[in-house]
Amino acid sequence: MTVIDFSAFIGRLATSSGETILPFFRTSLSVDNKSTGQEFDPVTEADRAAEAMMRRLIKANFPQHGIVGEEFGNEREDADYVWVLDPIDGTKAYITGLPIFGTLIALLHRGQPVLGIIDQPILQERWLGVSGERSTFNGKAIQVRACPTLDRAYMYSTAPIMFPGALEKRHEALTQKVKLFRWGGDCYAYGLLASGHVDLVVENSLKLYDFAALVAVIKGAGGLITDWQGKELDIDSDGSVLAAGDAATHRAAMGILGGAVSSGPEKRRRIG
Repeated sequence: MTVIDFSAFIGRLATSSGETILPFFRTSLSVDNKSTGQEFDPVTEADRAAEAMMRRLIKANFPQHGIVGEEFGNEREDADYVWVLDPIDGTKAYITGLPIFGTLIALLHRGQPVLGIIDQPILQERWLGVSGERSTFNGKAIQVRACPTLDRAYMYSTAPIMFPGALEKRHEALTQKVKLFRWGGDCYAYGLLASGHVDLVVENSLKLYDFAALVAVIKGAGGLITDWQGKELDIDSDGSVLAAGDAATHRAAMGILGGAVSSGPEKRRRIG
């Protein structure tokens, strides 16, 4: 079975997740804090219900596949095919009624992302990326836009907490070079980049389920998405992400960010 053969199934997963999430949106749903420190790391009954639904569908259709999920951990993660699930990327946006969160679903083949979806069920917007194919937005082909210099670039990052210690200075130096910088966006910013509305998304402290789905979407739209050293993103990545629509802008941004991020628990904290 080829990657393309899985594209209908990943759409089914996203639709099922959206149908589970929608009834909870802008309601008085219960919110738990997963963090043991000062940071507020929310999880809701909608997160858990959506991931549980997707896991049931995967196990019923592909019992030999692995699963890595934000809410319920890993199963068979060393299988050739592994599904990576983030039922609500941007839970802070979700619990405050802001429709820029999304369901992120990826399929890894031997550790490499080959299929990805960004689904925004409130706005009914869906980006699909399939390795070797053109990415689509609601079924129509999309393309990143040209942006050869940083002084023309529109850039997003989700939150300052992503850049602890010395990383803050690197990130700030880059924001001073671009034409427009805004905080926020979560996974939605990557969809905007793939559709040609944004030129850079720069983040850190991400986990596999935060970035795996983005890879095929960005690449299939003609963009680049790597870590800060320019390495391809995979199951062993360090959590730094640099996405760009133009290769020249990607190179310039990478030069300012300056390579490897610091090691340790800080880089793995959940943001959305």
